[in-house]
Amino acid sequence: MLRYLIQVIENLSVTGIITALLWAAMKRGGEDRKRAALWGCAAGAAAALVIAVLRRTTALINRGFFNTWTLSFAVLFGILYIVFLWAPPQKRRTETLSVYVNALLLAALLFYSLTTIFLYPSEFVLPGESIFSTDFLFCLAGFTAGLVIVALASSVVYKTARAVPETLRKALLSAALVLVICNEAVVVVQFLLARRIIPMHRWLFALIIAGVNNSALFVYGTMLIGLVPPLALFVRGLRAPVTGNNPAERRRVRAERRTNRRRFAAVTACFAASVLAMTVVKAYTKRGVELSPAEPMTISGGEILIPLTQVEDGHLHRFAYNTDDGTETRFIVIKKNSVAYGVGLDACDICGATGYYERKKEVICRLCDVVMNISTIGFKGGCNPVPLEYSLRSGYMVVELVNLENEKHRFK
Repeated sequence: MLRYLIQVIENLSVTGIITALLWAAMKRGGEDRKRAALWGCAAGAAAALVIAVLRRTTALINRGFFNTWTLSFAVLFGILYIVFLWAPPQKRRTETLSVYVNALLLAALLFYSLTTIFLYPSEFVLPGESIFSTDFLFCLAGFTAGLVIVALASSVVYKTARAVPETLRKALLSAALVLVICNEAVVVVQFLLARRIIPMHRWLFALIIAGVNNSALFVYGTMLIGLVPPLALFVRGLRAPVTGNNPAERRRVRAERRTNRRRFAAVTACFAASVLAMTVVKAYTKRGVELSPAEPMTISGGEILIPLTQVEDGHLHRFAYNTDDGTETRFIVIKKNSVAYGVGLDACDICGATGYYERKKEVICRLCDVVMNISTIGFKGGCNPVPLEYSLRSGYMVVELVNLENEKHRFK
Protein backbone atom coordinates (compact mmCIF):
# COMPACT_ATOMS: atom_id res chain seq x y z
CA MET A 1 0.00 0.00 0.00
CA LEU A 2 2.62 2.52 1.09
CA ARG A 3 4.88 1.63 -1.81
CA TYR A 4 2.33 2.65 -4.46
CA LEU A 5 1.27 5.72 -2.49
CA ILE A 6 4.88 6.93 -2.54
CA GLN A 7 5.53 6.05 -6.18
CA VAL A 8 2.39 7.75 -7.49
CA ILE A 9 3.21 10.92 -5.57
CA GLU A 10 6.86 10.91 -6.69
CA ASN A 11 6.06 10.28 -10.36
CA LEU A 12 2.94 12.40 -10.78
CA SER A 13 3.12 15.41 -8.43
CA VAL A 14 5.34 17.60 -10.60
CA THR A 15 3.40 16.78 -13.77
CA GLY A 16 0.12 17.55 -12.00
CA ILE A 17 1.32 20.96 -10.79
CA ILE A 18 2.87 21.92 -14.15
CA THR A 19 -0.26 20.82 -16.01
CA ALA A 20 -2.44 22.87 -13.65
CA LEU A 21 -0.28 25.98 -14.17
CA LEU A 22 -0.25 25.48 -17.94
CA TRP A 23 -4.04 25.28 -18.07
CA ALA A 24 -4.37 28.30 -15.78
CA ALA A 25 -2.11 30.27 -18.14
CA MET A 26 -4.68 29.65 -20.89
CA LYS A 27 -7.28 31.81 -19.13
CA ARG A 28 -7.14 34.25 -22.02
CA GLY A 29 -5.57 31.89 -24.50
CA GLY A 30 -8.48 31.46 -26.88
CA GLU A 31 -10.42 28.38 -27.89
CA ASP A 32 -7.78 27.23 -30.39
CA ARG A 33 -5.13 27.02 -27.68
CA LYS A 34 -7.44 25.18 -25.29
CA ARG A 35 -8.57 22.76 -27.98
CA ALA A 36 -4.97 22.01 -28.98
CA ALA A 37 -4.00 21.56 -25.31
CA LEU A 38 -6.86 19.11 -24.82
CA TRP A 39 -5.72 17.11 -27.84
CA GLY A 40 -2.16 17.18 -26.51
CA CYS A 41 -3.27 15.78 -23.14
CA ALA A 42 -5.36 13.09 -24.80
CA ALA A 43 -2.56 12.09 -27.17
CA GLY A 44 0.01 11.95 -24.35
CA ALA A 45 -2.25 9.81 -22.17
CA ALA A 46 -3.19 7.46 -25.04
CA ALA A 47 0.44 7.01 -26.12
CA ALA A 48 1.44 6.36 -22.49
CA LEU A 49 -1.16 3.61 -22.23
CA VAL A 50 0.09 1.94 -25.43
CA ILE A 51 3.72 2.06 -24.33
CA ALA A 52 2.80 0.74 -20.87
CA VAL A 53 1.10 -2.28 -22.44
CA LEU A 54 4.07 -2.92 -24.73
CA ARG A 55 6.54 -2.62 -21.86
CA ARG A 56 4.55 -5.07 -19.78
CA THR A 57 3.92 -7.66 -22.46
CA THR A 58 7.01 -7.46 -24.69
CA ALA A 59 10.71 -6.63 -24.65
CA LEU A 60 10.38 -4.20 -27.56
CA ILE A 61 10.63 -1.02 -25.46
CA ASN A 62 14.08 -0.02 -24.24
CA ARG A 63 13.31 1.96 -21.13
CA GLY A 64 16.51 4.00 -21.18
CA PHE A 65 16.13 5.17 -24.79
CA PHE A 66 12.41 5.74 -24.26
CA ASN A 67 12.96 8.00 -21.25
CA THR A 68 15.83 9.85 -22.90
CA TRP A 69 13.96 10.75 -26.07
CA THR A 70 10.76 11.67 -24.22
CA LEU A 71 12.54 13.91 -21.74
CA SER A 72 14.67 15.48 -24.48
CA PHE A 73 11.55 16.60 -26.28
CA ALA A 74 10.03 17.80 -23.00
CA VAL A 75 13.14 19.92 -22.31
CA LEU A 76 13.00 21.43 -25.81
CA PHE A 77 9.28 22.22 -25.63
CA GLY A 78 9.68 23.64 -22.11
CA ILE A 79 12.40 26.05 -23.22
CA LEU A 80 10.36 27.14 -26.24
CA TYR A 81 7.27 27.63 -24.10
CA ILE A 82 9.12 29.95 -21.69
CA VAL A 83 10.41 31.99 -24.65
CA PHE A 84 6.90 32.37 -26.09
CA LEU A 85 5.43 33.08 -22.66
CA TRP A 86 7.55 36.20 -22.13
CA ALA A 87 7.82 37.29 -25.77
CA PRO A 88 6.17 40.60 -26.78
CA PRO A 89 2.80 40.50 -28.60
CA GLN A 90 3.23 37.94 -31.32
CA LYS A 91 2.43 37.77 -34.96
CA ARG A 92 -0.18 35.31 -36.15
CA ARG A 93 2.36 32.74 -37.36
CA THR A 94 4.33 32.88 -34.09
CA GLU A 95 1.13 32.66 -32.05
CA THR A 96 0.12 29.53 -33.96
CA LEU A 97 3.53 28.00 -33.24
CA SER A 98 3.17 28.74 -29.51
CA VAL A 99 -0.19 26.94 -29.52
CA TYR A 100 1.47 23.79 -30.85
CA VAL A 101 4.40 24.08 -28.44
CA ASN A 102 1.95 24.28 -25.53
CA ALA A 103 0.12 21.17 -26.72
CA LEU A 104 3.33 19.21 -27.37
CA LEU A 105 4.72 20.13 -23.95
CA LEU A 106 1.58 18.79 -22.25
CA ALA A 107 1.72 15.64 -24.38
CA ALA A 108 5.40 15.00 -23.55
CA LEU A 109 4.90 15.53 -19.79
CA LEU A 110 1.87 13.24 -19.58
CA PHE A 111 3.44 10.67 -21.90
CA TYR A 112 6.49 10.32 -19.65
CA SER A 113 4.78 10.27 -16.25
CA LEU A 114 1.59 8.33 -17.07
CA THR A 115 3.46 5.43 -18.66
CA THR A 116 4.79 4.42 -15.25
CA ILE A 117 1.43 5.10 -13.57
CA PHE A 118 -0.39 2.83 -16.03
CA LEU A 119 2.09 0.02 -15.29
CA TYR A 120 1.43 -0.08 -11.55
CA PRO A 121 -2.00 -1.81 -11.62
CA SER A 122 -0.46 -4.73 -13.52
CA GLU A 123 1.76 -5.35 -10.50
CA PHE A 124 -1.09 -5.61 -7.98
CA VAL A 125 -1.80 -9.27 -8.76
CA LEU A 126 0.89 -11.85 -9.44
CA PRO A 127 0.22 -14.68 -11.93
CA GLY A 128 -2.03 -17.29 -10.38
CA GLU A 129 -3.35 -15.00 -7.64
CA SER A 130 -6.87 -13.61 -7.29
CA ILE A 131 -7.86 -9.94 -7.21
CA PHE A 132 -10.04 -10.80 -4.22
CA SER A 133 -7.17 -10.66 -1.77
CA THR A 134 -5.95 -8.40 0.98
CA ASP A 135 -2.71 -7.62 -0.87
CA PHE A 136 -4.62 -6.46 -3.94
CA LEU A 137 -6.89 -4.21 -1.88
CA PHE A 138 -3.94 -2.67 -0.05
CA CYS A 139 -2.11 -1.98 -3.32
CA LEU A 140 -5.24 -0.49 -4.85
CA ALA A 141 -5.84 1.66 -1.76
CA GLY A 142 -2.32 3.10 -1.81
CA PHE A 143 -2.45 3.71 -5.57
CA THR A 144 -5.85 5.42 -5.32
CA ALA A 145 -4.80 7.54 -2.34
CA GLY A 146 -1.80 8.81 -4.28
CA LEU A 147 -3.97 9.73 -7.27
CA VAL A 148 -6.49 11.53 -5.04
CA ILE A 149 -3.76 13.58 -3.31
CA VAL A 150 -2.19 14.63 -6.61
CA ALA A 151 -5.55 15.35 -8.28
CA LEU A 152 -6.83 17.44 -5.35
CA ALA A 153 -3.63 19.48 -5.10
CA SER A 154 -3.50 20.06 -8.87
CA SER A 155 -7.15 21.12 -8.93
CA VAL A 156 -6.60 23.72 -6.21
CA VAL A 157 -3.45 25.02 -7.90
CA TYR A 158 -5.36 25.41 -11.18
CA LYS A 159 -8.32 27.25 -9.64
CA THR A 160 -6.20 29.61 -7.55
CA ALA A 161 -3.61 30.27 -10.28
CA ARG A 162 -6.39 31.55 -12.53
CA ALA A 163 -7.30 34.15 -9.91
CA VAL A 164 -3.83 35.64 -9.29
CA PRO A 165 -2.37 38.48 -11.42
CA GLU A 166 -1.11 37.42 -14.84
CA THR A 167 2.47 38.50 -14.16
CA LEU A 168 2.65 36.35 -11.02
CA ARG A 169 1.07 33.43 -12.85
CA LYS A 170 3.65 33.65 -15.67
CA ALA A 171 6.52 33.96 -13.18
CA LEU A 172 5.38 30.88 -11.23
CA LEU A 173 4.91 28.83 -14.39
CA SER A 174 8.35 29.83 -15.68
CA ALA A 175 10.02 28.96 -12.37
CA ALA A 176 8.29 25.57 -12.25
CA LEU A 177 9.30 24.81 -15.83
CA VAL A 178 12.92 25.74 -15.11
CA LEU A 179 12.96 23.25 -12.22
CA VAL A 180 11.42 20.54 -14.38
CA ILE A 181 13.83 21.22 -17.24
CA CYS A 182 16.81 20.97 -14.90
CA ASN A 183 15.57 17.70 -13.43
CA GLU A 184 14.83 16.22 -16.86
CA ALA A 185 18.20 17.35 -18.20
CA VAL A 186 19.94 15.47 -15.37
CA VAL A 187 18.19 12.23 -16.37
CA VAL A 188 19.02 12.71 -20.05
CA VAL A 189 22.70 13.52 -19.47
CA GLN A 190 23.01 10.63 -17.01
CA PHE A 191 21.84 8.21 -19.68
CA LEU A 192 24.16 9.71 -22.31
CA LEU A 193 27.13 9.43 -19.94
CA ALA A 194 26.27 5.82 -19.04
CA ARG A 195 26.18 4.88 -22.75
CA ARG A 196 29.42 6.81 -23.47
CA ILE A 197 27.49 8.89 -26.02
CA ILE A 198 29.02 12.06 -24.58
CA PRO A 199 32.53 12.24 -23.09
CA MET A 200 32.96 11.93 -19.35
CA HIS A 201 34.18 15.04 -17.51
CA ARG A 202 34.78 15.18 -13.79
CA TRP A 203 32.80 18.40 -13.32
CA LEU A 204 29.88 17.05 -15.36
CA PHE A 205 29.85 13.75 -13.49
CA ALA A 206 29.88 15.60 -10.13
CA LEU A 207 27.01 17.81 -11.31
CA ILE A 208 24.91 14.83 -12.39
CA ILE A 209 25.59 12.96 -9.14
CA ALA A 210 24.45 16.03 -7.18
CA GLY A 211 21.30 16.23 -9.29
CA VAL A 212 20.48 12.54 -8.88
CA ASN A 213 21.10 12.53 -5.13
CA ASN A 214 18.93 15.61 -4.66
CA SER A 215 16.20 14.82 -7.17
CA ALA A 216 13.54 15.11 -4.47
CA LEU A 217 14.43 18.80 -4.07
CA PHE A 218 13.07 19.47 -7.56
CA VAL A 219 9.74 17.98 -6.45
CA TYR A 220 9.70 19.99 -3.21
CA GLY A 221 10.57 23.16 -5.12
CA THR A 222 7.69 22.61 -7.54
CA MET A 223 5.34 22.07 -4.60
CA LEU A 224 6.43 25.36 -3.06
CA ILE A 225 5.69 27.11 -6.33
CA GLY A 226 2.28 25.45 -6.48
CA LEU A 227 1.59 26.67 -2.94
CA VAL A 228 2.06 30.34 -3.86
CA PRO A 229 -1.32 30.98 -5.64
CA PRO A 230 -3.56 29.68 -2.80
CA LEU A 231 -1.31 31.40 -0.25
CA ALA A 232 -1.53 34.69 -2.14
CA LEU A 233 -5.33 34.55 -2.27
CA PHE A 234 -5.51 33.57 1.39
CA VAL A 235 -3.33 36.51 2.45
CA ARG A 236 -5.22 38.89 0.18
CA GLY A 237 -8.48 37.83 1.79
CA LEU A 238 -7.10 38.50 5.27
CA ARG A 239 -6.04 42.02 4.35
CA ALA A 240 -9.08 43.05 2.33
CA PRO A 241 -11.92 44.62 4.36
CA VAL A 242 -15.41 43.16 4.14
CA THR A 243 -17.19 45.89 2.23
CA GLY A 244 -20.14 46.12 -0.13
CA ASN A 245 -23.12 48.21 -1.07
CA ASN A 246 -25.53 45.71 0.42
CA PRO A 247 -25.57 42.60 2.67
CA ALA A 248 -25.50 40.27 -0.36
CA GLU A 249 -22.17 41.67 -1.57
CA ARG A 250 -20.67 41.41 1.91
CA ARG A 251 -21.81 37.79 2.15
CA ARG A 252 -20.16 37.14 -1.21
CA VAL A 253 -16.87 38.55 0.07
CA ARG A 254 -17.04 36.41 3.21
CA ALA A 255 -17.85 33.32 1.13
CA GLU A 256 -14.87 34.03 -1.13
CA ARG A 257 -12.65 34.31 1.94
CA ARG A 258 -13.86 30.97 3.24
CA THR A 259 -13.29 29.33 -0.14
CA ASN A 260 -9.74 30.67 -0.37
CA ARG A 261 -9.03 29.57 3.20
CA ARG A 262 -10.29 26.05 2.50
CA ARG A 263 -8.33 25.82 -0.74
CA PHE A 264 -5.14 26.91 1.00
CA ALA A 265 -5.74 24.37 3.78
CA ALA A 266 -6.46 21.61 1.25
CA VAL A 267 -3.36 22.17 -0.88
CA THR A 268 -1.18 22.57 2.22
CA ALA A 269 -2.48 19.28 3.59
CA CYS A 270 -1.88 17.53 0.24
CA PHE A 271 1.67 18.82 -0.07
CA ALA A 272 2.43 18.03 3.56
CA ALA A 273 1.15 14.48 3.08
CA SER A 274 3.25 14.19 -0.10
CA VAL A 275 6.45 15.33 1.62
CA LEU A 276 5.74 13.02 4.55
CA ALA A 277 5.24 10.09 2.16
CA MET A 278 8.45 10.85 0.27
CA THR A 279 10.56 11.15 3.42
CA VAL A 280 9.38 9.48 6.62
CA VAL A 281 7.11 6.86 5.04
CA LYS A 282 9.62 6.02 2.33
CA ALA A 283 12.39 5.57 4.89
CA TYR A 284 10.07 3.32 6.90
CA THR A 285 9.25 1.10 3.93
CA LYS A 286 12.91 0.69 2.97
CA ARG A 287 14.10 -0.36 6.40
CA GLY A 288 15.58 -3.81 6.81
CA VAL A 289 15.79 -4.87 3.13
CA GLU A 290 18.83 -7.13 3.14
CA LEU A 291 20.39 -8.84 0.16
CA SER A 292 20.35 -12.61 0.20
CA PRO A 293 23.77 -14.22 0.76
CA ALA A 294 25.89 -15.32 -2.18
CA GLU A 295 25.44 -18.95 -3.20
CA PRO A 296 28.25 -21.46 -3.72
CA MET A 297 29.85 -21.84 -7.14
CA THR A 298 32.90 -23.51 -8.70
CA ILE A 299 35.85 -21.62 -10.16
CA SER A 300 37.98 -23.54 -12.65
CA GLY A 301 40.49 -22.33 -15.22
CA GLY A 302 39.33 -18.73 -15.45
CA GLU A 303 35.65 -19.67 -15.44
CA ILE A 304 32.79 -19.80 -12.98
CA LEU A 305 30.72 -22.98 -13.24
CA ILE A 306 27.17 -23.01 -11.88
CA PRO A 307 25.03 -26.18 -12.20
CA LEU A 308 21.83 -25.40 -14.08
CA THR A 309 19.91 -27.46 -11.54
CA GLN A 310 20.88 -24.81 -8.97
CA VAL A 311 19.15 -21.95 -10.84
CA GLU A 312 16.17 -23.61 -12.50
CA ASP A 313 13.54 -22.80 -9.86
CA GLY A 314 12.61 -19.38 -11.27
CA HIS A 315 13.88 -17.52 -8.20
CA LEU A 316 16.65 -14.95 -7.89
CA HIS A 317 20.12 -16.39 -7.23
CA ARG A 318 23.06 -14.24 -6.19
CA PHE A 319 26.75 -15.04 -6.65
CA ALA A 320 29.90 -13.15 -5.69
CA TYR A 321 33.48 -13.25 -6.93
CA ASN A 322 36.47 -11.51 -5.34
CA THR A 323 38.56 -9.96 -8.10
CA ASP A 324 42.36 -9.72 -8.15
CA ASP A 325 42.31 -6.55 -6.02
CA GLY A 326 39.82 -8.01 -3.52
CA THR A 327 36.68 -6.27 -4.84
CA GLU A 328 33.55 -8.34 -4.30
CA THR A 329 31.79 -8.34 -7.68
CA ARG A 330 28.23 -9.70 -7.49
CA PHE A 331 25.96 -11.01 -10.22
CA ILE A 332 22.47 -12.48 -10.29
CA VAL A 333 20.83 -15.29 -12.24
CA ILE A 334 17.14 -16.01 -12.74
CA LYS A 335 15.45 -18.43 -15.11
CA LYS A 336 13.01 -16.41 -17.22
CA ASN A 337 11.32 -19.23 -19.10
CA SER A 338 11.96 -22.79 -20.24
CA VAL A 339 14.85 -21.82 -22.52
CA ALA A 340 16.28 -18.48 -21.34
CA TYR A 341 18.10 -17.13 -18.30
CA GLY A 342 18.47 -13.58 -17.11
CA VAL A 343 22.07 -12.97 -16.08
CA GLY A 344 23.44 -9.59 -15.01
CA LEU A 345 25.54 -7.78 -12.49
CA ASP A 346 23.97 -7.00 -9.14
CA ALA A 347 24.16 -3.35 -10.21
CA CYS A 348 22.74 -1.00 -12.83
CA ASP A 349 23.85 2.15 -14.67
CA ILE A 350 21.40 4.34 -12.77
CA CYS A 351 21.39 3.18 -9.13
CA GLY A 352 24.87 1.67 -8.95
CA ALA A 353 25.72 -1.44 -6.95
CA THR A 354 22.87 -1.27 -4.45
CA GLY A 355 21.63 -4.66 -5.65
CA TYR A 356 18.33 -6.43 -6.31
CA TYR A 357 16.10 -8.60 -4.18
CA GLU A 358 13.11 -10.85 -4.69
CA ARG A 359 9.71 -10.09 -3.22
CA LYS A 360 6.65 -12.18 -4.07
CA LYS A 361 8.21 -13.49 -7.28
CA GLU A 362 9.23 -9.97 -8.33
CA VAL A 363 12.79 -8.71 -8.81
CA ILE A 364 13.12 -5.25 -7.30
CA CYS A 365 15.86 -2.63 -7.25
CA ARG A 366 16.90 -2.10 -3.65
CA LEU A 367 17.51 1.65 -4.09
CA CYS A 368 14.63 2.96 -6.21
CA ASP A 369 12.12 0.13 -5.55
CA VAL A 370 11.43 -0.28 -9.27
CA VAL A 371 10.02 -3.68 -10.21
CA MET A 372 11.99 -5.32 -13.01
CA ASN A 373 10.28 -6.91 -15.97
CA ILE A 374 11.91 -10.33 -15.58
CA SER A 375 11.77 -10.94 -19.33
CA THR A 376 14.09 -7.94 -19.88
CA ILE A 377 16.78 -8.99 -17.37
CA GLY A 378 19.89 -9.56 -19.43
CA PHE A 379 19.16 -6.59 -21.70
CA LYS A 380 20.43 -3.03 -21.39
CA GLY A 381 18.19 -0.17 -20.34
CA GLY A 382 16.81 1.74 -17.39
CA CYS A 383 17.22 0.11 -13.99
CA ASN A 384 17.85 -3.33 -15.47
CA PRO A 385 20.93 -5.19 -14.18
CA VAL A 386 24.00 -4.57 -16.32
CA PRO A 387 24.06 -7.59 -18.70
CA LEU A 388 26.74 -10.21 -18.09
CA GLU A 389 27.84 -12.63 -20.82
CA TYR A 390 27.47 -16.33 -20.14
CA SER A 391 27.29 -19.64 -21.95
CA LEU A 392 25.73 -23.04 -21.32
CA ARG A 393 27.91 -26.16 -21.45
CA SER A 394 27.30 -29.72 -20.32
CA GLY A 395 24.63 -28.81 -17.77
CA TYR A 396 26.50 -25.81 -16.41
CA MET A 397 26.21 -22.06 -16.75
CA VAL A 398 29.67 -20.66 -17.54
CA VAL A 399 30.74 -17.09 -16.71
CA GLU A 400 34.21 -15.86 -17.70
CA LEU A 401 36.19 -14.33 -14.83
CA VAL A 402 37.62 -11.69 -17.15
CA ASN A 403 34.13 -10.25 -17.65
CA LEU A 404 33.76 -9.76 -13.89
CA GLU A 405 37.26 -8.26 -13.67
CA ASN A 406 36.26 -5.73 -16.31
CA GLU A 407 33.18 -4.68 -14.30
CA LYS A 408 34.69 -4.56 -10.82
CA HIS A 409 34.81 -0.73 -10.88
CA ARG A 410 31.03 -0.70 -10.40
CA PHE A 411 31.40 -2.24 -6.92
CA LYS A 412 34.11 0.01 -5.53
